[in-house]
Amino acid sequence: MSERIGRRAILAGSAAAAVVAFDPIGRSWVTTAHASCGAGGISIPNLDGELTVDPAAIAEAADDFGHIISRTPIAVLRPASAKDIRKMVKYANDHGLKVAMRGQGHSTQGQAQVQGGVVIDSRTLNVIHSITNKRAVVDAGVTWSALVAASIADGRTPPVLTDYLDLSVGGTLSVGGVGGATNRKGVQLDNVIELDVVTGKGKLVTCSKTKKRDLFEAVLGGLGQYGIIVKATLRLEAAKESARIYRLIYADVDQYVADQVTLADDERFDYLEGQVQPNGLGGFQYMIEAAAWFSDPNLPDDDDLLDGLSFDSSTVEDQPYEQWLRRLEPTIAFLKLIGIWGFPHPWLDLFLPASEAASFVGTALTTVATDTQDPILFYPFKRSKLTRPLFRVPEEDVVFLFDILRTAPPIPGVPEALVDLNRSLYDIAAAVGGTRYPISSIPFDPSDWEQHYGDEWENVIELKCEYDPNNVLTPGQNIFP
Repeated sequence: MSERIGRRAILAGSAAAAVVAFDPIGRSWVTTAHASCGAGGISIPNLDGELTVDPAAIAEAADDFGHIISRTPIAVLRPASAKDIRKMVKYANDHGLKVAMRGQGHSTQGQAQVQGGVVIDSRTLNVIHSITNKRAVVDAGVTWSALVAASIADGRTPPVLTDYLDLSVGGTLSVGGVGGATNRKGVQLDNVIELDVVTGKGKLVTCSKTKKRDLFEAVLGGLGQYGIIVKATLRLEAAKESARIYRLIYADVDQYVADQVTLADDERFDYLEGQVQPNGLGGFQYMIEAAAWFSDPNLPDDDDLLDGLSFDSSTVEDQPYEQWLRRLEPTIAFLKLIGIWGFPHPWLDLFLPASEAASFVGTALTTVATDTQDPILFYPFKRSKLTRPLFRVPEEDVVFLFDILRTAPPIPGVPEALVDLNRSLYDIAAAVGGTRYPISSIPFDPSDWEQHYGDEWENVIELKCEYDPNNVLTPGQNIFP
């Protein structure tokens, strides 16, 4: 064996044996214990980080937030550098392995899992390299929560943030990153200046709008199919001190949708979301949740912001800006404490054309208990704010996000039945021009992906042939069998 494992050799379970080679016949790793008994194999490249077959690491990588799909890798790479990822992807090309990057594991349908392959744990790539007036340079494994803490300290903020902040930068940039500021600023992947990417060929490439633009646009929203994001340069903007939050309640879905479209069109709020909620009377109500950022003494004008809207009731409150961004953290801590966070999550995540939104949501709500505790998100954004071709949404000026963030009891058959229900609802949405947000629990095969990408499908195939010709990357999406 001409090469040895890197300086952080990993121990394989209780045997305390370092991985030194790969057995392509047995599809397993050769440890120092095996090698001392004469076992052969193909030497692994010298790594700065760790390649582990520890059972706990394998079990974690075989699962995700959905807790529905489980695919077991044969090893987990904890990289210490982009070079480790480049070496492992090249090794995978040479020896018939599949590879996927896993961030915080927040997918719900096995998207970042690899049966019999290697999962790269991005959490060890967690350095915030710099924060300046207009940009931040961060590793892919940095969470948005960590970036917010660092940037707010300098009076800066990312333009768009998801409601839940404990997601990795690389993870959300690979799928989209939708939030309350999307209607004005696009999704998170629309606010990227530059990327360092390891392609499916194992090449480390820097790309941007002016440098390797085809790769830049392919990787942003590319679902890990063409390259693995290892570093990102992100836009920042000035952060205001406070948020004024308006919650407007509607009984009528058509009026709710009409007012949401008005707010999307005129962009009067900095933040625009909305929810469907049980009304306590055996039905549902609809809530616009909107916010204006401000710093004293320049307070928002409530009358101007609410002018022309036809809500039934309202509340208004002020919060410090960062506190508002972190508003979900106490609830999530409680869910983790009582164990519900670890239940299956067969989420439904769709984009709907505004013209069909009220009708579709009426149909979808017939499948939901009127006393549900599951969050149901329902809010608009303008399609014109989106700049990346592989982030697919309906062909209308205003698009609605519709999510049923289900938590299922861990009873055999129940999560699977809800996944089947998700598929049925997706088919109804697709028939009226809806699309799937690819974090969701909706089974897809290659023909579904062809429909999803529409007129971009030939480009998708060409990009795959160019940047991952051996189909090494991210098989869990099931785009290229």
